[in-house]
Amino acid sequence: MKQTILITLLFLFIQCNATIQQTVPDDIPTIFSEIKSATKKNKSLWDKDLYGAILLIDPQTRQIFANEPDETGLLKPDGSIYTGILPENISFANTAIDWNGKSWAMICLPLPEDEYERIDLLSHELFHKAQPSLGFTLNNADNNHLDLKDGRIYIRLELEALKRAIQSSSEEEKQQHLTDALVFRKYRNLLYPETDAIENLLELNEGIASYTGLIISGRNEKQSTEYIVNGINYFYNYPTFVRSFAYFTIPAYGYLLYNKDKNWNKNIKNTTDLADFFTKAFNINVSTDLAKTVEIISDNYNGKSIIQEETDREENNRKIIAEYKSKFIEMPHFELQFENMSISFDPRNIMGLEDKGTVYPNIRITDKWGILTVENGALMSPNWDKITITNPINTENKKISGDGWTLELSDGYILEKEETNGNYKLIKNVKR
Repeated sequence: MKQTILITLLFLFIQCNATIQQTVPDDIPTIFSEIKSATKKNKSLWDKDLYGAILLIDPQTRQIFANEPDETGLLKPDGSIYTGILPENISFANTAIDWNGKSWAMICLPLPEDEYERIDLLSHELFHKAQPSLGFTLNNADNNHLDLKDGRIYIRLELEALKRAIQSSSEEEKQQHLTDALVFRKYRNLLYPETDAIENLLELNEGIASYTGLIISGRNEKQSTEYIVNGINYFYNYPTFVRSFAYFTIPAYGYLLYNKDKNWNKNIKNTTDLADFFTKAFNINVSTDLAKTVEIISDNYNGKSIIQEETDREENNRKIIAEYKSKFIEMPHFELQFENMSISFDPRNIMGLEDKGTVYPNIRITDKWGILTVENGALMSPNWDKITITNPINTENKKISGDGWTLELSDGYILEKEETNGNYKLIKNVKR
């Protein structure tokens, strides 16, 4: 099943809301010129100028401001830019998208006011646009083990060690903190077997994109250090780490290695195990007795307080998980199978539901069957082949609604209720 997956990349400086002052259209040609200059200056990063087709989207009006025309003529020239309205069946997000005959970097307005943040964001999405040509696959694996107590404890400890490494004044200290960071990572993957591969998928995708944005942004060493440290501190406030950790791990490891080898990223490919790559690149020997080593070093990184905080969080989350299980699994529910979907969501507040999938509190999906907007939770299947919501309450006409969701149903589809279990599903309305 072919799917177009638009992933909203919302983290410290990647925002798709209207809380910041709107970028006025007169500034947009300057923004395009700014990012064009930055990518050209950093062409050596990937031996390729990442500048290309960009769509800036106003979330309130769906108005498009582009630096290039599309292939169908929907975008009309307005001076040096091209404008139009994004169709309702296309979800907007900070992402890469194939649309109207071209591959685009799509970014929601308003853009950050800070120039470094703005270039960082645009470069991040331009990397995603260029990913296939650079030999990297688009992957967005959910790391649900990072919603569990020990998963969260040891990603936090890893990041604490990385903060210390990047702030170290001596190579000896830096080496020790890097070693400890990789010990915490190896131990986490030991507790949750096979998760090293799942983490690596997201880090090759979002982690490398974030590293690219950091380098092209043009921050100096002091600014880069502060950016990484402040980003990690902010990250701890996220409700979940399932899809967002990679934005912080790889920029930290990558920037530390960049100071030794500015071309390290050219030595990785789609099959590279990044944890092993960094271990070798930094010439680190990880203890074979991980459990004992972790016990010895954890207190150097606020281990006691982190463990207590995550123990309390797990206790508080048990009730929420039980409610989600009841809502989307045990009680009658509505399953929508994907045919050719486009999706946008906020990765900061999702919650893993064991092996049943991942709950997305806010999500928008378009597919052949219509447009689904969810504001009170939906369960994404582990294979990303269907979405589960509560049963409908209002089924009149083509606008169907339930508890915190609405579905604008396309022609050719109807609802069907299964008498055996009370679940709903969509079927194609084949007229006889």
